[in-house]
Amino acid sequence: MTYASLDVSQAIWDRFFWVAPLVIVGTREADGSFDLAPKHMATPLGWENYFGFVCTPRHATYRNAIREGGFTVSYPRPEQLVHASLAAEPRCEDGQKVSLSELPVVPGEVVAGPLLEGAYVHMECELDRIVDGFGENGLVVGRVVAARVDQDSLRRRALEDQQLIAESPLLAYLAPGQFARIDRGQNFPFPSGFTR
Repeated sequence: MTYASLDVSQAIWDRFFWVAPLVIVGTREADGSFDLAPKHMATPLGWENYFGFVCTPRHATYRNAIREGGFTVSYPRPEQLVHASLAAEPRCEDGQKVSLSELPVVPGEVVAGPLLEGAYVHMECELDRIVDGFGENGLVVGRVVAARVDQDSLRRRALEDQQLIAESPLLAYLAPGQFARIDRGQNFPFPSGFTR
């Protein structure tokens, strides 16, 4: 195998494809309206109920999460890709995202924020901390205080994991700028005695 060296004096992340989740983060605006924004630098943090996403203070999502003390997270289904795209629409000169009025949402039950209706997972997070200093970005960390999963996507003993993935496919973001529908999975070959 031959490797190409990358210039690390600039961001390397657009020079190759990498797999990430695609989530929609919901927050409440200062005027009481709601905002939705797609995020792919997003992940559970540790084995406890913490979740984080990368954002910049230039974005309303970052500022809203601080002001309101929380945010919501929706995991869209592959057929909701257009919804994720609409949530990425830039703001107009008056600061509004017109496309948000076209997205079907439900309110959070614990945290003031919208959730994408029909997403297979809904999480509501209270702001735990923000870790700044990743260039212009910060890691927005929340503690999950409410979570729901669609019954069709819930892991259960009566259904093999591979069948569940086939029947309830997942949406992945292939950075930069691609997406994938995941409808097949295989058991990971953990070594004997492996524990997390």
